[in-house]
Amino acid sequence: MSDAASSIPLLSLASGYGHFAVPPVALAAAIAALATAGQQAAPLAVAPAAGLPALRAALAARYRRRGAPGVEAENVLVTAGAKTGLFAVLSELLQPGDDVLLPTPNWFGFGELVRRAGGQLRTLLLDAADNYNLTPEALRAALTPATRLLILSNPNNPTGRVLSAAEWAGLLAVTAEFPGLWVLSDEIYEGISFGAAPVPTLLAQPGSHARHVVVSGFSKSLALAGWGVGCLAAPPALAAAVAARLFATGVAVPVPVQLAALAATEHAEAIGAVLCAQLQPTRQQLLDGLAALPGAEAVAAPEGTYYVFADFRRFLPAGLPPADASAALVRQLAAAGVEVVDGATCGAPGFVRLSYAVPEKVLTEALVRLRAGLVSE
Repeated sequence: MSDAASSIPLLSLASGYGHFAVPPVALAAAIAALATAGQQAAPLAVAPAAGLPALRAALAARYRRRGAPGVEAENVLVTAGAKTGLFAVLSELLQPGDDVLLPTPNWFGFGELVRRAGGQLRTLLLDAADNYNLTPEALRAALTPATRLLILSNPNNPTGRVLSAAEWAGLLAVTAEFPGLWVLSDEIYEGISFGAAPVPTLLAQPGSHARHVVVSGFSKSLALAGWGVGCLAAPPALAAAVAARLFATGVAVPVPVQLAALAATEHAEAIGAVLCAQLQPTRQQLLDGLAALPGAEAVAAPEGTYYVFADFRRFLPAGLPPADASAALVRQLAAAGVEVVDGATCGAPGFVRLSYAVPEKVLTEALVRLRAGLVSE
């Protein structure tokens, strides 16, 4: 490859944030809060560590509308991004050396969060050949009486796989056999869904409020990337303990941001519909581009998120260990001018995570570069 080709600016299909405009209702709410402070020559109010009561109540009401009748404001906390909520929950639940089970492929950030909270992460590899199906039998075989926490993401990042309500029920019948086990569902992409039915929340499952936790946020499904606001729902005692930890170790999310999140929550379904409509063309464009590559096999289109987890194992350089070969392939694509997420970081070397939450023109050029980086023609 020439020096000119190797120095072209990278086009990123690796970012976890979409190319979305801030929802007008959210922007207006934040601006109004700032304007009021300016007009009154007063400082901004400081929210309670657990979040504004109105936002907590609105989030609880939305969970109830999604089929979770037992969720109240006391179950819900507002956090400075979803990772802050995840780490606070993990820090409360885990003792040093606790066993944590993570079916993979899954988000690459869980490993470091679990490690820093003192847990020991153990993975359960799922297979692309059966669309990453996690059966109750496989889950039962992977759990032990010492397992403290099971982490799932729904929709899954990076695969886009969505657990149905029936699948949740089958898996929770197994977890109920382990009285010391907690289940945590990362549902931050719940509004980015292309299935016939909305993504079911863990909290809508019967008996799901004793040892079950949901962590979510506003950056993916509600187009508030960069605003630094997340949320979680947990049993009252755990929620109170996490709120105390947040009070001791940080500051509350600024009130204008929480008011923007409140407006987004109140209009969540409409915002999600706009985002999914915006994503439809690039979703199909990426799927078509991947299908046109040599050796492409028919694959199930991802049902949720704005990623495709592409199987590029056929393009791996020979003679290297899987993780090294996967890293080499990612470097090869970067040399062609396309940045992607290495599937090895998600537990699946030879796969790459590609975002289609980018402008159509960017994706068109990225697909040209992707093909050039993979295929000698």
